[in-house]
Amino acid sequence: MVKNKVILVIMDGVGYDTALSQCGYLEGMVELGRARRWKMRTALPTISAAMYETIHSGLSPLDHGVSGNEALRRSNVPNVFDQLHQGNYKTAAVAHSYFHSLYNGPYDPIEHVEVEDETKAIQYARFYSMEGYSGANICAPAEIDLCAQATHLIRRNDPDYLLLHTSSVDSTGHKYTADSSQYRIQTWHIDNALARTIPLWLDAGYDIFVTADHGMNADGHHGGTEEIMRHVPFYYLGDASMPEKGTLLDQLAIAPSILDRIGVQIPESMKAPSLFT
Repeated sequence: MVKNKVILVIMDGVGYDTALSQCGYLEGMVELGRARRWKMRTALPTISAAMYETIHSGLSPLDHGVSGNEALRRSNVPNVFDQLHQGNYKTAAVAHSYFHSLYNGPYDPIEHVEVEDETKAIQYARFYSMEGYSGANICAPAEIDLCAQATHLIRRNDPDYLLLHTSSVDSTGHKYTADSSQYRIQTWHIDNALARTIPLWLDAGYDIFVTADHGMNADGHHGGTEEIMRHVPFYYLGDASMPEKGTLLDQLAIAPSILDRIGVQIPESMKAPSLFT
């Protein structure tokens, strides 16, 4: 298999229709044929940590066992980070501390805000905790800061796989609902930061996936089965063959697709076929 490098961007809480209306840079790339975009259907329940594990394990929450954000524990199923680490590939992340809990173990906000440890599944990382998050203070890191941190990890460590996860739209949606100017404008802020850094990542030789873990409804809620919660965007910036335009993609296909594109054997537990054809 040919080895490629992959970046996955998770825009937490960004629904499909909101991405199409607010992500002018990504949609401009699609319009010019420099990116491709599909609608993707998420697993259930549409809760953040459950979706993080689904995205990286290729399993439904009912099968991987992470059903919510509470009482998180280390992943105990084959997942992208462990498979890559076992194959001596480099991994990196700029992400919420939930990802440390899932793939590196219990999170300490002092010890683990920065990680440089080749023994860990996520070897190079910058984590944020959003400690104190509430309706009065949504604790959202600036999008350009997250993109800049990801860019520096790429330049310093040349990871084979990098995860960039931003929580700002999810937090804004819970505060103001998905039917708000704040939610829509915060989605644009992600797109605006990506416009400044995606060209750098492409120049560094990465294939780029941009998606969301789930959407949000007009009550400022997710977790259920509404289409507005389950339908998210999936953008691909790269030159590999992919499904036809208009195909409804399966969120369970992300994990095997990452491994397939990098050139790592896909574990038997990942039943969904790779998106690469």
